[in-house]
Amino acid sequence: MLRGFHLADFLTLCNAACGVAGVFLAMLYAVEGVKFFFYAAAIMAPAAFIFDVLDGRVARWRNQHSALGRELDSLADIISFGVAPATLAFAAGMRGGWDWIALIYFVCCGVSRLARYNVTAETLSQGSAKVAYFEGTPIPTSVLLTAVLTFAAWQGRLGEQLYGGVWQLGPWTLHPLALLFVLSGTLMLSKTLRIPKF
Repeated sequence: MLRGFHLADFLTLCNAACGVAGVFLAMLYAVEGVKFFFYAAAIMAPAAFIFDVLDGRVARWRNQHSALGRELDSLADIISFGVAPATLAFAAGMRGGWDWIALIYFVCCGVSRLARYNVTAETLSQGSAKVAYFEGTPIPTSVLLTAVLTFAAWQGRLGEQLYGGVWQLGPWTLHPLALLFVLSGTLMLSKTLRIPKF
């Protein structure tokens, strides 16, 4: 199978590797509480983003587009920009019942957004090799959520010190910061929000 991969596909796998490393590092922080692991997990998001940009550019440069490459890209993106940021948020202290729902919603929105992109890419590209615009925000915008969590860590605002504190809502707790993940997921699902692809 690997013999059939293009250079862009290997860059996509580097994106996925960064995402998995980010998940593992976030879990290490949750277990050991060493802030280095938190920062290292957060750095994996921009690293994955770099590989995500590179794989597209290399594919266009070498004119090597394939259905396999598109599927690989989506699967890598859901790890790096969906599961990894949600795991980092959980490690940061968003562990209440409502937080779980917010983070699960965010990941499900990411999966849905990528699936929609894959089935509409040919229509949106209008015969060219590149899609003209995104419907809804692209999932790599979750790098901004990772940046917010990194800033919170730098200020010592993790756990119960997260921005907005913690609210008791019925049987479960909610960290208001988790609502940023809800907003991000909702914007990904938007069909009316169109963002030009450069």
